[in-house]
Amino acid sequence: MSKPVVAVVGRPNVGKSTLFNALAGSRISIVEDTPGVTRDRIYAEVSWLDYQFTLIDTGGIEPDSKDIILSQMREQAQIAIDTADVIIFITDVRQGLVDADFKVADMLRRSHRPVLLVVNKVDNFEKYMPDVYEFYNLGLGDPIPVSA
Repeated sequence: MSKPVVAVVGRPNVGKSTLFNALAGSRISIVEDTPGVTRDRIYAEVSWLDYQFTLIDTGGIEPDSKDIILSQMREQAQIAIDTADVIIFITDVRQGLVDADFKVADMLRRSHRPVLLVVNKVDNFEKYMPDVYEFYNLGLGDPIPVSA
């Protein structure tokens, strides 16, 4: 039986590669504050909480960009989405809910894959938890607050 495939997707600089590295248990993806560092799909075989799966890190999705590099990154993310059994959609509590998050959520709904909505950068539960609730507006179920 093959391992399930889990794709990590979201806008640029929301913490996709940081979460990917944490789950992989190694610094495989480069983590920078500069958008666009991750462009291609990056794979890791993961064992987490007695589950075995293949994890895919993707570049940030800029839904409306006409830039050639950003559109190619979006295509790479779409390939990961199409091959995934489950999608982790990462958002950023500090940036809040933005229009691009709604567009990525629509893209993920069209995939007909199960989506885990993760709200990252919740490193102070008491301070940021009230802001997590706005992510219910994406219509993807209960947001999961994390600090990657």
